[in-house]
Amino acid sequence: MAVVIFALLLFLTQTPPIAPRPTSAPPTNATRQLPDIIIIGVRKGGTRALIEMLSLHSAVVTARHEVHFFDWDSHYRRGLDWYRSQMPYARPGQLTVEKTPAYFTSNGVPERVLQMNPDVKLLLIVREPTERLLSDYTQVSHNRLEKHKRQQPLETLLLRDGQLNLNYKALNRSLYHVHLQRWLGVFPRDRLHLVDGDALIRDPLPEMKKVEEFLQLDPQINASNFYFNKTKGFFCLRDGGRERCLHSSKGREHPQVAPEILQKLYEYFDEPNRKFFELVGRTFDWK
Repeated sequence: MAVVIFALLLFLTQTPPIAPRPTSAPPTNATRQLPDIIIIGVRKGGTRALIEMLSLHSAVVTARHEVHFFDWDSHYRRGLDWYRSQMPYARPGQLTVEKTPAYFTSNGVPERVLQMNPDVKLLLIVREPTERLLSDYTQVSHNRLEKHKRQQPLETLLLRDGQLNLNYKALNRSLYHVHLQRWLGVFPRDRLHLVDGDALIRDPLPEMKKVEEFLQLDPQINASNFYFNKTKGFFCLRDGGRERCLHSSKGREHPQVAPEILQKLYEYFDEPNRKFFELVGRTFDWK
């Protein structure tokens, strides 16, 4: 099971640069629309998996890249027309989805999203906080390696004088209740659907049926859309006879972490997790 979980980190996010869109003619009777649905996070929680699985539905079109419209001032100043230009073409009746995991943890973003569309639907996917932190570190470490930068051992980032470094960004991103409180101060709870990222890894279909129901989509996604790839060690997608898995760069193994450090993390997240459970009115099977 550990191999499956590690491998299925394939579905976690990286932000490719935003490339100019091709100037080819749009599909008949299709236009670019501001998003009806935004996947706001959480980073390394399974946002890529979620948007890829949503794209299986014929009534959904998805943005190609993370647009960073609401969290990057340089993009926000370009205005809604620019934001709309980054969206895919949608036919009448189709819903447009964008995902940028940094939205969840960025100050001021909920207010900007509300100003764009107070009726927008929000999707938030979360994973066990320590696993998410380790995945976060693994991605950053790999990116540094690709840029020929010096590697930073996890312990040097995570610990200060033997205690957890509370200023470590990856640690802060796993404090879900802190960030969610900011969103729920702007949007009513019924505008946001919580996806269990760990459950999505183990068995995608039940979680996706809940997403369909929240978005009021006709039930289309079914068991035939998923198959377990034994070679890769994770679920891949089947869409209209076409099989696809996400990029091979996904599914990197986590670093080896000393048991005493893991125990510090589990103990530290215990109270924030309980606050998160109270905030959302449900529990998760976390350590």
